[in-house]
Amino acid sequence: MHLDTAAVKRGCRKSEIAEFRQLCRAELDHFRSAARAEGSLLVGCTQEAPLFRREAGERAGKIDFVNLRETAGWSVEGAKAGPKMAALLAAASEAEPAYPFVALKSDGVVLIYGRDDVAVEAGQLLADHLDVTVMITKPAQITPPATTSFPIVKGTIRNAKGYLGTFELTVDDYAAPDPSSRDSLVFEASRNGLTSRCDLVLDLSGGTPLFPAYDLRDGYLRADPRDPTAMLRAVLKARDLVGNFDKPKYVNFTASLCAHSRSKLTGCHRCLDLCPTSAITPHGDHVKIDAEICAGCGQCAAACPTGAATYALPPGDTLLHKLRAMLLTYREAGGANAVVLFHDSRHGSALIDALARHGDGLPATVLPFAVNEVTQVGLEAIVAAFAYGAAGVRFLLRAKPLHDVTGLSQTIATADAILSGLGFLGCPVATVETEDPDALGETLKRIGPAPAVERPATFKTVGKRPDLLRFALSELHRVAPGPVDVIALPEGAPLGTISVNIEGCTLCLSCVSVCPTGALRDDPERPVLKFVEDACVQCGLCQSTCPEKVITLKPQIDFRAARAAAQIIKEEEPAFCIRCNKPFGVKSTIDKIAAKLEGRHWMYPTGDKRMDVVRMCADCRVIAMSEQQFDPFKDIPARAPPRTTDDYLRRRENKD
Repeated sequence: MHLDTAAVKRGCRKSEIAEFRQLCRAELDHFRSAARAEGSLLVGCTQEAPLFRREAGERAGKIDFVNLRETAGWSVEGAKAGPKMAALLAAASEAEPAYPFVALKSDGVVLIYGRDDVAVEAGQLLADHLDVTVMITKPAQITPPATTSFPIVKGTIRNAKGYLGTFELTVDDYAAPDPSSRDSLVFEASRNGLTSRCDLVLDLSGGTPLFPAYDLRDGYLRADPRDPTAMLRAVLKARDLVGNFDKPKYVNFTASLCAHSRSKLTGCHRCLDLCPTSAITPHGDHVKIDAEICAGCGQCAAACPTGAATYALPPGDTLLHKLRAMLLTYREAGGANAVVLFHDSRHGSALIDALARHGDGLPATVLPFAVNEVTQVGLEAIVAAFAYGAAGVRFLLRAKPLHDVTGLSQTIATADAILSGLGFLGCPVATVETEDPDALGETLKRIGPAPAVERPATFKTVGKRPDLLRFALSELHRVAPGPVDVIALPEGAPLGTISVNIEGCTLCLSCVSVCPTGALRDDPERPVLKFVEDACVQCGLCQSTCPEKVITLKPQIDFRAARAAAQIIKEEEPAFCIRCNKPFGVKSTIDKIAAKLEGRHWMYPTGDKRMDVVRMCADCRVIAMSEQQFDPFKDIPARAPPRTTDDYLRRRENKD
């Protein structure tokens, strides 16, 4: 492949660049020499990474590898790929923090759930490796085994929960076989509601999967019983699932930031709607994320408006740092019209490799950016990419995704609204959904030159998603080709304002008490409702909490909001205590209460001085009632004593 070392040096000015032809063979001594030197070392080859690691030994400095051949060099445009190579090297140089793991343990207890002899055959293949039980649902003719090597029972799984090592199944129509069964298994009387626990479930029933997004549930294996190859593949995988396993903890969660609900009134439910594995459940005022069930799609973190859920592989700010390094280096090395191609490793990397080996390879302007899951990419990454000078962004997806990608679709819709509003023409953001490398290549070739920003932003920031998003938006607005102040956004966007029916608002300030970000504010000195749009995340808690139902969410972005003072939505004259002159409420509300009570309630006869307490603050009200020796229950007929549980029990006994 062609190596444009000069372009790489232009882009990576602070690094020492060395070019080789056979570093893994004839020139291996050069690598050994570099490995002995101090500092970080980056090798533009992944194929021979195991060899290089062995040769490096216990090297003190960090060593990383980046694929330049299949992603850049092996292409019909390889001679123009120098800036791309520099960009890939720069992105790989950005350090990623370590992430935590969760421990899973399997003792090898497997339940094979099937409908015929295929399940029994799978049990025979696994009997020497795992603790096997075969459960047949609605069995037909099952030939009794000559020797009972493992239990074969009848049953239908009504409900399933758990993950590798902790499955719990509720079984109906359960029955054990009669040991005297002759030509076919005959089962004893059935029972319902039994509980079965196991470490693995091998589903060969051919029916409805036991779990949503079943391909993502650790320990749950499923195969078509009519496909012997699929069955054997599942058996081989099950055989290896014994022992202790470390699984990445994909999402970090800060419950105090969650805006799910307050006082049993629901506000934000984005993550609950998007999670494909049901790993997220309501838990009081916030949600709970089961790290053992979470499959790492990242849609919860990409959609979370408050930053309560953050992705760990890598964190959002690290992803932006890598994007920044890639795009700015690409430009410094002489590249133009960069298109960022987000892809995962399992599907995307394999497709790119196939295109490089058997096709024309990636265009020189397409910069592949590998992530753990494409759906982890949030709005802040797309906005930052264009602020850093990208001319387009593409997401490489499977033709039939393993899970729902609604979250990504919503992110793209919001990004499109922002970019088109700021003057970016054409189709700046889109998906490429294919399993065919040639189709991928043709789609990428059809992306025509699109104008990028003339002077890219260079910001580098850290923090949670809301902070990253707001900063990236302000920078994009600064460098955009056609900046405007206000852009309407689609429903569900994490930015916006609220509309309040002023006539219906009583300034009860319930909305202020539940607002998780401080976007809604009051003033301890006077009855007023203020709003700070820059802090609003459109969680909906104010809307669901408002007793008068006068608040409506309005998704939009106002680029002036970051510098604007708090907006006064409604302000009224305060009610002053008639005893101490301290403000204690809203005058109009106190007047309404007094008008409804005077002469209409037995405690407040017309003209009685008791009405004065309504116009007092809480402290003075207590003092006044004490001075007047006011007894609200005076002259009220005595009521019967309250009934107790014993009263009801005695009454029930008398009836019997």
